[in-house]
Amino acid sequence: MSKKKEELKHSDEEELMENLPEQPEAKAEELTKEKDTKEEVKEPSELEKALASAEDYRRKWYSVSAEYDNFRKRNQTAVAQAYADGKSEAILKLLPVADNFGYAYESASDEKTKAGIDKIIKNFNTIIASLGVEEIVINEGDAFDESVAEAIMNVPCGEGEQPNTINKVLKKGYRRDGKVIRFAQVVVTI
Repeated sequence: MSKKKEELKHSDEEELMENLPEQPEAKAEELTKEKDTKEEVKEPSELEKALASAEDYRRKWYSVSAEYDNFRKRNQTAVAQAYADGKSEAILKLLPVADNFGYAYESASDEKTKAGIDKIIKNFNTIIASLGVEEIVINEGDAFDESVAEAIMNVPCGEGEQPNTINKVLKKGYRRDGKVIRFAQVVVTI
């Protein structure tokens, strides 16, 4: 029985020794081993340094090249949009001239004057059509459509008129590339 106790006692001692914290001498030995392994690592040669540097520059070049390409595309889109907006704004400033020609045509008394004004109006319409501008066709009696016209005035329904219809067109509306650049101004029945 004592033999078994001794064996147990020795195994317990060994286990305790294993679980004891390391001694400072043991730590010092490990640190010197780590230093030795670090010292054994060779420094990169000039060729390896140059290759690493070249790889780094190549990655940076690809990055800058991609950024520049994205910038160029964004800039190209912005310039095209600014050009289109400027064109629409210039056309919008010329549309009152067309309105005035229309008023002059309606108030002209003789046929020669009407014919001359009509030629001017047709020429103007041809020019703005070449710029992609089209007139929004609205006739009296059509249903009021707020997506292309704005109601300036309301008048009561007359005989045979339906409510919410166009009574009179005061100014023509225009669109460019499917987008309304000037809403028609109309009188609507209520």
